[in-house]
Amino acid sequence: MTDPNDAFRQDLAKLATAIMPFGKFKGRAIADLPGNYLAWFAREGFPPGELGRLLAIMLELDHNGLRRLLDPLRSNPPRA
Repeated sequence: MTDPNDAFRQDLAKLATAIMPFGKFKGRAIADLPGNYLAWFAREGFPPGELGRLLAIMLELDHNGLRRLLDPLRSNPPRA
């Protein structure tokens, strides 16, 4: 049986490094996508697969003010 906390940690690590592969913010880290762009996906539909799942998680982090959870996982965290 896998620990859900391990899966969540892995998702956070992916969010800190995954790059948006298309669209207006192509090439930008998913962790750096603006909240209104994530909200647009929530309204219009997330893409299928891993990318959509990561975007949905990032939306939840953004909506709940938890983006800073990703800072220790980044190689160059944003400055406050």
